[in-house]
Amino acid sequence: MSEQKYSKKSTKRSVSTRKSSQKKKPAGKKRRTQRNLRVGFVVLVICILAAGAIRIIKPSWLTNEYFELDSDEIEATRPEMDVQLLTVNPYSRPGTKTKKIKGIVIHYTANPGATAMGNRNYFENLKDTKATKASSNFVVGLDGEIVQCVPTWEVAYASNDRNEDTVSIECCHPDKSGKFKKDTYKSMVQLTAWLCMKFDLTDQDVIRHYDVTGKNCPKYFVEDEKAWEKFRSAVKKTIEKSKE
Repeated sequence: MSEQKYSKKSTKRSVSTRKSSQKKKPAGKKRRTQRNLRVGFVVLVICILAAGAIRIIKPSWLTNEYFELDSDEIEATRPEMDVQLLTVNPYSRPGTKTKKIKGIVIHYTANPGATAMGNRNYFENLKDTKATKASSNFVVGLDGEIVQCVPTWEVAYASNDRNEDTVSIECCHPDKSGKFKKDTYKSMVQLTAWLCMKFDLTDQDVIRHYDVTGKNCPKYFVEDEKAWEKFRSAVKKTIEKSKE
């Protein structure tokens, strides 16, 4: 008799335990769901904050399309220039849109004594002479003058297979050595630094035509590696100074 009673009590406890367990399960599941939602919300906030930080610190990471940055410090760094855009034509300004700018390419004219405007006019006349395909986004002259020939959002025929993702700077020189005059050099540094800031680049993104094709261009910077590194260092200092 006592064994029977014990068995009934044991069965009641077992049933009660199962019911209690069944009641607890939904509550535990609810807590897990709430916890997962909280974790998901925190992750979402972190992602939004990270994207915002990248947009400010390194916006170029967020796109593969052409873009330009704009700020007071960038505008203050902009050198004076004479905008003399070429006529759209197949030989010097095809009107092809550039992609995200990933580099600034330095060239030399290989035409001792020629002026910035003289080079610009040569590019313009190619639409008539059809002698070759050539141009540059900018030309820096013997006295430091800067002429813009092609918008930075359009391809210039200067840097071969890097035409679509770089901006080109053609630089004048007085003699066959290819060495640049002081005024030319100063404008080259200022223009390059401004373009780097405009396209979220560093001095390490400044390259020579030589680095693209192996061509001896710009001659002075190819044959004197220290002079080239000094130039890039000057660009870096100009960028840093603008941010002070």
